Formats: sequence, structure tokens, C-alpha cells
Amino acid sequence: MSDTNTGKDLARRNRKLAVTCVSVFALMVGAAYAAVPLYDLFCRVTGFGGTTQVADAASDIVIDRMVTIRFDGNVNHDLPWKFAPKQRSVTLKMGETAQLAYLATNKGSETTVGTSTFNVSPPTAGAYFNKLDCFCFTEQELASGETVEMPVVFFVDPEMDKDPELKSVKEITLSYTFFPVEQPERPVAAKAGAAEAETNL
Repeated sequence: MSDTNTGKDLARRNRKLAVTCVSVFALMVGAAYAAVPLYDLFCRVTGFGGTTQVADAASDIVIDRMVTIRFDGNVNHDLPWKFAPKQRSVTLKMGETAQLAYLATNKGSETTVGTSTFNVSPPTAGAYFNKLDCFCFTEQELASGETVEMPVVFFVDPEMDKDPELKSVKEITLSYTFFPVEQPERPVAAKAGAAEAETNL
């Protein structure tokens, strides 16, 4: 084989290798972008990591097994809010719907916006903890000194009683943590201006 043919074969192999490397890199970038929503979907479907479920309707089955739900509230240090449940716990039957409220107060000197994340403990109970109404992942705007009540409506799926890993579980903790929203969907100044305009009417 001539040196010319050898050079052509080498160049062809190098091009194939380059195309393969670029393809793998593109695939890795795409997988990285898809990982977050896919992981979130996986958690919501399975309850993995204490992620709760979202229900469209209350349970049509209620069983006698009782479970105590404990409530916890936390605030990131960058958000000048006080946030806590109105009551620390409630005991109910599995399948029974309950409502509880959290109170949030802006202790800062200006209007701020926060949003909350949540988790359930033990994490495996997340697959059976169903929320009918919740303030989580929704931007909450509070003026300085303002206090708002944030309700949570939920039930524990009676199917949890059939889970051998959760047979001995008598308590579930629902915990929320509020974080500041640096770039609200609707600027705080615009909201304040709209409220002032309504007041002047």
C-alpha cells in the first residue's frame, strides 16, 4: 500500500473518531439537561427522596390504621421571614383528608419573594403522601411586616398499609423550606406600583 493511501486511511479514521467524540459529547450534554426534569418526574412518580404525590381528588377509602403527621418549617438565612406551622401535628386515619396551615411573616424592611421546597420523612412514605392543595413551588410575595396563612390539604394513601417496609411507621414528617427568589416572575416593583395605583383610584 502506498504512502498516499495510508495517509488517506489515517485521515478517514481520524474524521470518524472526531465525529464519534462530538456525538458522545453532544449526547452527554443532552443527558445532563434532561437529568433534572427526568429525576423530578421519577421522584414524583415513585416518591423517591421523600417527594410527595399530587392528587386530583380525595381518597374514597378510609381505613382504621392511624398515622400522626408532624409539620416542620424552615427558612433559608437569606430570606428575612418567620415561617412555621400553626400546629405541630395531627393524627388521622389513612385515607382521611386533613387541612393544616402554615404562617409566614416578612420580618424584613422591604417586600421580598420566596418559594418553598418540601420533603417527607421517612422518604419511602412520600409515595403515599398525597397533597390536594399546596403552596410549594409557588412564588409568595410578602410586604414588610405582612403575615399570610398558607394552607396544605392532604391525605395518606391507605395503600401504605400494604407496604411491608412501612408496617411499623406511625409518624410521618412533612417539612417545608423557603428560599428567596432572586428574579421573581413578576417584578416586585411592578406589583407595588399596581397596588398603589389601585389605592389612588
